[in-house]
Amino acid sequence: MAMTGGRDMDAEMAAKLLEWQVEMGADEAILDMPLDRLSPAPAAPSPTQAEQTPPPPADRPPALQSPSAPQPPAEAPMAPAVAEQARRAAECTTLEGIFAALDAMKEFPLRRTATHTVHTDGHPQARVMLIGEAPGRDEDRQGKPFVGRSGQLLDRMLEAIGLDRKAEDPQRAVLISNVIFWRPPGNRKPTEAEAAHCLPWLVRTIEIVQPEIIVCLGATPAQRLTGRTQGILKLRGNWLEYELGERRIPLLPTLHPAYLLRQPVQKRLAWRDFLSLKLRLATLERS
Repeated sequence: MAMTGGRDMDAEMAAKLLEWQVEMGADEAILDMPLDRLSPAPAAPSPTQAEQTPPPPADRPPALQSPSAPQPPAEAPMAPAVAEQARRAAECTTLEGIFAALDAMKEFPLRRTATHTVHTDGHPQARVMLIGEAPGRDEDRQGKPFVGRSGQLLDRMLEAIGLDRKAEDPQRAVLISNVIFWRPPGNRKPTEAEAAHCLPWLVRTIEIVQPEIIVCLGATPAQRLTGRTQGILKLRGNWLEYELGERRIPLLPTLHPAYLLRQPVQKRLAWRDFLSLKLRLATLERS
């Protein structure tokens, strides 16, 4: 039984502590390998065993025996199923066409379990496009992104910097979408295959809209659109770029409103990000 702060820690308490760390934004381990502190410690090798351990070959430098960082894998070719989605998405020339094609995907597992297809909401010519992860229960019922509690918080945040999803003026309007267009059962995290299936449709949406700025709400859209692997607490607030042909669209990762509802103290970080967005919009107007 492990000890923490003078109290015994069993498996259930360890799981709760791990969940708390994830909620607080921990996204990496300090050790090279995970350490199971609930299992018995391995027995130390006897002196005889230690003496029998052969030394490393003299003709091999230590750096080659134990590289300090893994080599990046070679880029894999696009899977046939994903390539087919990219081909079908490329045939669409309007947001209405994309929505119709998505809604017709009756064979896709997420589509079969969802009530509605949730594609976009807001002004199609807006300067700012906001992208979240996936619809929730309220979004699935209404067929629009960010209409539940997190959406209401997002609307207030946008209003505070002069933006509104219902605005008729493209200068003040936004367009909102998600990486995934159907609610995963039980609000679970989308799988890699589900995200890969939907990503070509999101990319085509961006190509049609041609926004001036992209705001990624949470780690999933930021990672998918930039190829970064860091957690959102490291990515947020840093202006990145999304490559759209020869264009480089400014991209700002920030915290998802649902996370802010669970961790209200982090709203100060999101507010800094939205002030940075307001300043960037003003700078683009003057340029």
